Amino acid sequence: QVQLVESGGGLVQAGGSLRLSCAASGRTLSNYVMGWFRQAPGRVRVFLASISRSGDRTRYADSVKGRFTISRDNDSNTVYLQMNSLNPEDTAVYYCAAGASYVTVVNPRLYNYWGQGTQVTVSS
Repeated sequence: QVQLVESGGGLVQAGGSLRLSCAASGRTLSNYVMGWFRQAPGRVRVFLASISRSGDRTRYADSVKGRFTISRDNDSNTVYLQMNSLNPEDTAVYYCAAGASYVTVVNPRLYNYWGQGTQVTVSS
């Protein structure tokens, strides 16, 4: 069992930056592929980024490529999402997730554990 807790969300102006953190407990994070997703009100949860177990491979949704960066520190059991050039369309609840795959994963159904989410609001 893995427990995930996101932090770092908040209110930011358009063009600003935030760094989200996802702290894991219960199991060693290096045993899991990690992903970030977001869900806006009335919309489905969508994939943003994924990082392999060792951190050597990443994958991004086209909507965030070049603006968001996923990284991980397995020693501290933490995954990060650096978000730059934020715009109001990025407003959503952001979730981290852990899965058993050995490669980066886009499909949310392939993730086994989810955090409770952290709200990101971007004002215009």
